[in-house]
Amino acid sequence: MNRITTALAASFFIASAAYAQPPRNRQERAQDRQEVRQDQRAIRDDRKDLAELQAVLSRFDNAWAQRNEREMSAVESRLRELLRQELAEGKKEMAQSQAEVRRDNREVHGDRRELGRDEMWGKPVAFANDRRDLRDDRRDRRDDVQDARAEAASHRTRSAIAWELSPLMGSRRPADLQRMRSLIVDLIGLAQQEIQQDHSELREDHRENREDRRETREDRRQRF
Repeated sequence: MNRITTALAASFFIASAAYAQPPRNRQERAQDRQEVRQDQRAIRDDRKDLAELQAVLSRFDNAWAQRNEREMSAVESRLRELLRQELAEGKKEMAQSQAEVRRDNREVHGDRRELGRDEMWGKPVAFANDRRDLRDDRRDRRDDVQDARAEAASHRTRSAIAWELSPLMGSRRPADLQRMRSLIVDLIGLAQQEIQQDHSELREDHRENREDRRETREDRRQRF
């Protein structure tokens, strides 16, 4: 009876160990999956913003060509609304980017601690794996720092455009209308750049997901 109990206990331990994941890896994988969902949502939102800006430009051109005051006022009202929404969303995205950089810093510090433990315990295989993890996490941090800077630059550019647009709205002088149109075109270009940045961030987060899965497999092997 004791032998059966011992065998069952051993089997349970092996199965538990095989499927258990270190809390840090589980947390990183959950966070990376969340960032992938955020990237996909950002692509959808930015594509919608681009389409709306392009529609505003088309309406602007028609209102100008037809000298339609009512339609031009409606276009300006819609443009103000879009700018308010995009500036608010820009602040939110900057906060998310900064949070990702802080998480990257925690991961790099954690990798350094693991390397120190591997060295003290004389575990060359684990040391080599964790050194690769540190290299990968440093690269991820560098990419996320660049993304955060790009988000901040886009927000500054959009804020400057909004500031310049404000006194132009309501004017029907040809020079002011031409400048207003140029600024709308600039907003469209900015939206297109952000979609490209969204796709770049999505690729980076997919790569981080693959790295997290590899780290989990390595941790499982090292326990046996």
